[in-house]
Amino acid sequence: MALPHKLKDFNLYGDSNSWQGQVKSLTTPELSRNVTSYRAGGMDAEVELDMGQQVIEFQWTIAGVLAEIYNEYGSPVHDATQRRFVGSYESDEDGTIKAVEIVVRGRDKTIGGADSSPGDDSDTQITTTCSYYKLTIDDETIIEIDGPGMVFNVRGEDRMADRRAALQL
Repeated sequence: MALPHKLKDFNLYGDSNSWQGQVKSLTTPELSRNVTSYRAGGMDAEVELDMGQQVIEFQWTIAGVLAEIYNEYGSPVHDATQRRFVGSYESDEDGTIKAVEIVVRGRDKTIGGADSSPGDDSDTQITTTCSYYKLTIDDETIIEIDGPGMVFNVRGEDRMADRRAALQL
């Protein structure tokens, strides 16, 4: 029998602040390509043409108040803030741990207001749009995307090298 590695614990760091015990939940970024359908004469079916990376968003929810989340809000710089998720994924089959790290740089697009009443949770949801994304599993870089830098690496393969060369970048 094979059992999956499941998330057993995590922490989120923001601009070198550890938010241990402060972040209730998060949604790791969805990676999605911008595609357009194409069919021309001599083709029996449409194909989807890859037109580049869609916007990468990272959503996370804090409990209570964290003053430092407002430090870079409204910054004119596309990568004003950095978030680093570290997760411990454990197998109940053999007890092994997979270390997962996601680093994003971007800007906080929304800092949601919290429903607040005495004695109740007052959660705040933050959405960070990312111009940089890097996924590492057990010290191996799986994916690195730097939109403005025109970097798209998948398991060591630089998929933008030829395009950068053609543009003399």
